[in-house]
This record gives sequence, structure tokens and C-alpha cells, in this order.
Amino acid sequence: MYTLDMKLLTVDSASRKPIYEQLADGLKELIARGQLTEGVALPPVRQLAADLGVNLNTVAAAYRQLQSDGLIRVRHGSGAVVLSRTSAEQTEDEMRKPLRTALTQLVLSGLPRRRIMKLVADELRFLMKG
Repeated sequence: MYTLDMKLLTVDSASRKPIYEQLADGLKELIARGQLTEGVALPPVRQLAADLGVNLNTVAAAYRQLQSDGLIRVRHGSGAVVLSRTSAEQTEDEMRKPLRTALTQLVLSGLPRRRIMKLVADELRFLMKG
């Protein structure tokens, strides 16, 4: 049995970001916030695809990315299960790369340092409350 409130996971077909990345990012956020905890079964690929109105392969790609990141375990026939948040084994340098990319985009957008720091603090507060 899986429990995933579909209101918590949305896709934007107008976004430049591929839908599978949007799904993976949304699920990562739910895991980070503790809304999807260790041992929770994710919806079957077919069900999630139908619920979101996306292609099966899109959901499968998102699940593969999450498995590659060490956040879920996928077993054919058994489905996908959330792993411990601490089970993702990445070096600090590997974890810094996406952070650096996001910060670079903010700097290039012309935002002042103080505003960037506030945005980062706000997002961290959002993720850590749970």
C-alpha cells in the first residue's frame, strides 16, 4: 500500500525542465521534508503516471534517477520503496555541485547577496520543518 497525496506532487508541462526531473525533484523534496519516510512504498509507475497524466516512461525515469541517487529501492514486482535519508552515499563535493549551480543562477540573475542568503535560508527552513 502506498500513501502519496497527489496534491503534494505536481508537474508543469510549460516548464523547460523535463517532467521526469520535476517528478524526481518533487519526490526528493517530500523525502527531505519527511513527508515520505523510510519504508514507505511509492505508487506503482502505472498508477502515478495515470494520476499525473504523464507517460509511464516518464515516471520510470524519475524512479530510476531516485534509485541512482540512493533515495529509493526499486524491485520489479514489488515496486519502489523509500530508503533512509541517510542512505544516500554522496561526498560533500558531490552534494555541493547542484547547490553551486543553483547559487550561480541566482548570482547571474543579479540578485544581491543579502537576497540570495534570505532565499536560501527560507528554503532551508521550508525543507527542515516537518
